Amino acid sequence: MDRLSNTVRPYAWGSTTAIPALLGTAPTGEPQAEMWMGAHPGAPSRITRPAEGTAPTTGTAPTEFPLTDVIAADPEGELGAATVARYGPRLPFLLKLLAAGAPLSLQVHPDLDQAREGYADEEARGVPVDAPHRTYKDANHKPELICALTPFDGLCGFRRPTEAADAMEALGVDSLKPYVDLLRAHPEEAALREVLTAILGADPAEMADTVAEAAAAAERLGGAHAPYARIAHHYPGDPGVLAAMLLNYVQLQPGEALFLGAGVPHAYLDGLGVEIMANSDNVLRCGLTPKHIDVPELLRIVRFEATDPGVLRPEASPSGEERYETPADEFALSRYTLAPGAAPAELTVPTPQILLCTAGTVRVGALDLTPGQSVYVPAAEAVEATGPGTLFRATVAA
Repeated sequence: MDRLSNTVRPYAWGSTTAIPALLGTAPTGEPQAEMWMGAHPGAPSRITRPAEGTAPTTGTAPTEFPLTDVIAADPEGELGAATVARYGPRLPFLLKLLAAGAPLSLQVHPDLDQAREGYADEEARGVPVDAPHRTYKDANHKPELICALTPFDGLCGFRRPTEAADAMEALGVDSLKPYVDLLRAHPEEAALREVLTAILGADPAEMADTVAEAAAAAERLGGAHAPYARIAHHYPGDPGVLAAMLLNYVQLQPGEALFLGAGVPHAYLDGLGVEIMANSDNVLRCGLTPKHIDVPELLRIVRFEATDPGVLRPEASPSGEERYETPADEFALSRYTLAPGAAPAELTVPTPQILLCTAGTVRVGALDLTPGQSVYVPAAEAVEATGPGTLFRATVAA
């Protein structure tokens, strides 16, 4: 078992206070958007145990080694034979603390077949993997789960076209009338497809004026329109403001979660949460971003169907594990609420784990974890935890 040293990503949409408040550190004044825990090559966690076959550097301070190197030196020893056989010699999930202070980009993720096809196509065409117009960074899909630690706002999946039509019509903006008519005149899938296509394909200058009018009307109306006024404040003139009105607005309470599968458009707006996902960088953006939007590929990937966002609550077991059930294979997320003086929670499993404390003080083996601190546990290593505190466990789905 190893204590993790993790990187905080300073994306512009990040909260300046939420992660520091959890960690008990002073804000820097800069956004602190995501703390990554895992073996993503872009920002792997670090541990003081050297990779097999290497020796630590001598000196007064312990040397840190990327978790990627440690796993690469002994994949089966770290991940277990079953995980390596299924996913290769890599940790198949990434755990994060996510702190949104402003809306993230409106986005969607491909399924596994789409990711493999898209990645192979761009590789064959010689598109550099770091090119700004590159769509597929790898050949993996990216199902994800966000669990709220504070009240958490987001957008998730298309709502009924008639509901979106009512919301747009209430703004009283003449240039939105064609979208309102489309949403009411077509079958559900065709209505959503035509309106999103029209929004993303419209003249940018004309759309900026429409968005400005819609934002001013949303601010006047307030209530159910307030989230769209807030989005427009951060992204003035962005067509994604109108695309957002096609989606379900969701407010999570602490402990509640959302699962985001392939083809489901979504955006996080505000709040602090624990996020887990398959270890991939594949994102197709629909708006609320200055980055490249591949409209034809996006329209191929999006699932144009109205859905209930499906708020998840953990399912308790006699062991004290509260598990968030999802169809994902690469990851499983559980929560343990550890009472003072209670028997230790037995956490040993045949798969690798990352354990994250979010409240109180949790003792894991010989290590004490305070909020925001985490440990990596290799496959099948015996481990117990005691409180008082709250512990999240990320591992590979059984």
